[in-house]
Amino acid sequence: MEGGRTTRNRKPLATVGWRELVDLPDLGLHAIPAKIDTGARTSSLHATILEQYERGGESYVRFAVDFARQHVRQVCEAVQVDWRGITSSNGKTQRRMIIKTPLTIGAQTFRAEISLADRSDMKFPMLIGRSSLRRRFTVDSGHSWLQTPGRDPVEGHKP
Repeated sequence: MEGGRTTRNRKPLATVGWRELVDLPDLGLHAIPAKIDTGARTSSLHATILEQYERGGESYVRFAVDFARQHVRQVCEAVQVDWRGITSSNGKTQRRMIIKTPLTIGAQTFRAEISLADRSDMKFPMLIGRSSLRRRFTVDSGHSWLQTPGRDPVEGHKP
């Protein structure tokens, strides 16, 4: 067998690097720098909660995503699907709001659960957890940008 690992039905899995640029098309967010983290179960997005409200019997959240380097603030709205206790890298558990929205990595778009969190002290505004990767991708931690169109793959880890 050549290429990446396969699922039971022999479909080859695409390979991601330890960092990729990803899209959240329904939120109007494109080319978000994301760290791939198989140690995290749930994906996470840097966001500031602006408002929670109901519409048509569903819970919604309006939140802002700040891109400090570009001095841009994108206001987004999504259906809130859950509240969940998420244990962060420092070992503390936080109660976080969970949304479900399409996520695009490379050529694949699928619905992903994403926690909204303050990631202002993190290098990457988004973290892609193993639930989003499962049965879709293998991870090559020695490379970057393997699924990022327009970026040449980079070998090595340069934080």
